[in-house]
Amino acid sequence: MRLRRTKLYLPGNNPNMLLRGHLFEPDGVILDLEDAVAMSEKDSARILVRDVLKRGDFGNCEVTVRINGMDTDLWRTDIETVVPCGIDGIRIPKVENPKDMALMDEALSEIESKAGIPAGRTLVFCLLETALGIWKAFDIATASKRIAAICPGGEDLRADLKTTRSENSEELIGPRRMVVLAAHAAGVDALDTVYANITDDAGLRRETEWVKQLGFQGKSVIHPNQIQVIHDVFTPTAKEIEQAKKIVDAAADAASRGLGAVQVDGKMVDKPVVRRAEYTLHRAGLKSGGEKQ
Repeated sequence: MRLRRTKLYLPGNNPNMLLRGHLFEPDGVILDLEDAVAMSEKDSARILVRDVLKRGDFGNCEVTVRINGMDTDLWRTDIETVVPCGIDGIRIPKVENPKDMALMDEALSEIESKAGIPAGRTLVFCLLETALGIWKAFDIATASKRIAAICPGGEDLRADLKTTRSENSEELIGPRRMVVLAAHAAGVDALDTVYANITDDAGLRRETEWVKQLGFQGKSVIHPNQIQVIHDVFTPTAKEIEQAKKIVDAAADAASRGLGAVQVDGKMVDKPVVRRAEYTLHRAGLKSGGEKQ
């Protein structure tokens, strides 16, 4: 299980950001060939991203590339160029049709085979940026074993819903809840959309705390200064870690003695509580026993 608290967008036509983005220590980087790149620069950006990928220096970051949409004639050239570089995955914008994910799976398999890359290694991250995409979230999330996460859109989704950005993004409450439900039902990550105001740390923290409570595992990022705030929210506190350790240890002791129930601090602990405690330790970078991963 990989931490995906933050995924930092890096413009595919900006060599400085492409080379330095991982130094800000996000959990992942997204080398962007879509919205960040003007149509006239698509070919040059694709070549630049390929050359940067060949350097192979991204630290511990999960490396993905946002390709152009499957409703364009660019996506096949995008994946043929970047997948042989051994990236961790691709991010596909405006996904609406589960059948497109089957087509993408087949195309990726062909490229992996030719490049000597293990079959299925290249993961897929789906951006759901239309009402139809949100409505079909579960079908999309289960359309391929490659799919690692689904993500609700922001401005594109608002436009499709024929609404505008409100102060607290009330217009995205329903779509966000649908994405979380679909993701967890499908067994993939739910990753939230970006927070556009890069100078509003308080607002970013409020939104991140809210989407964490909904069940999201992380959030896309458009500026390095947002990374630490989001990591603070998604990383368990020392108190939460200590409590999780107590629960996991107590459950392990009970299991060793053949007991099905256990008490921690006067409260009965059942399997769902233990699973939650184990998840907390994972989010803290610890194994269930409390040691470092």
